[in-house]
Amino acid sequence: MSGAQRAQASIERTALRRSIVAAAALGALAMAWGIVGELRILLLDGAYALIGIALSWFALQAARAVEEGPTKRFPFGRDAFTPLAVLLQGVALAGTLLYAFVDAIVLVREGGNPVETQSLALYGLISAVGAAAVFLSLRRMRSTSDLVGAEIATWRASAVLSIGMVVGAVTAMVLDRSTSVDVVAYVDPVLVIAACVVLAPTPVGLLRSGVRELLQGAPSTEVQQSVHLAVDDVRRHFGLDEPIVRMRKVGRKLFLEVDFVVEPGHWDVSDEDEVRRSLLARLEPLGFDLWAYIELTTDRALVE
Repeated sequence: MSGAQRAQASIERTALRRSIVAAAALGALAMAWGIVGELRILLLDGAYALIGIALSWFALQAARAVEEGPTKRFPFGRDAFTPLAVLLQGVALAGTLLYAFVDAIVLVREGGNPVETQSLALYGLISAVGAAAVFLSLRRMRSTSDLVGAEIATWRASAVLSIGMVVGAVTAMVLDRSTSVDVVAYVDPVLVIAACVVLAPTPVGLLRSGVRELLQGAPSTEVQQSVHLAVDDVRRHFGLDEPIVRMRKVGRKLFLEVDFVVEPGHWDVSDEDEVRRSLLARLEPLGFDLWAYIELTTDRALVE
């Protein structure tokens, strides 16, 4: 593992620990406040945070396993733990939102649940400030880790949920004073439904990302573009034809295969090594644990 990769691993561990501590504090506050005030939206927020603790802990264990590198039993390392952790986070959050959504629909049909809107607004304000602070703190760490990216997405969603609480509570207070309709009874379930709809893209994105990597799919468009720019630079430098390029990403590991088809009799092994060194040097700044297979061949059928 290079110095840059070790630095990223250290940042990853620090970010996950910070997320766990913050989730524990805000989750406990939400659950206690929700139980006392009989507010389902707070119970959802608390459950969202407390589930996140378990998932962040699992992500931390995954990060440690990945950092150990290849072993005799796992000769290519255990980087698949990273997308597995992201996938589990998506499944857990999706399940939480689905349960809350169904529960809120049932509550609306039963006539709602009168709540103290001032209390809801106050909690929403405290939670929004806390979630936004954690979100900004993690984003400033500039980590390239998928695990940290999942935590950032979760805290961003939590901040949006809290802001929605404040807006909903204030709107209910205004409507309660200006109309004879009992809107306060429906504030709690309607906020839950709205929150589930707003937060839905977060678990969907986590599920898509985790499944893609576990199925050995291509990396993100940004990573592909960076790799192709490096390959094109090397191709032009050595006067080579357009190569066959395949790549996949699993956690911090990037698997890359680049096959150049050349004319017989013009290239030897030392030339091939020079092409390899040149391309690897251009890919190193991407910060991945790179497993690259770079070949020069005279027979296209062998690499297609």
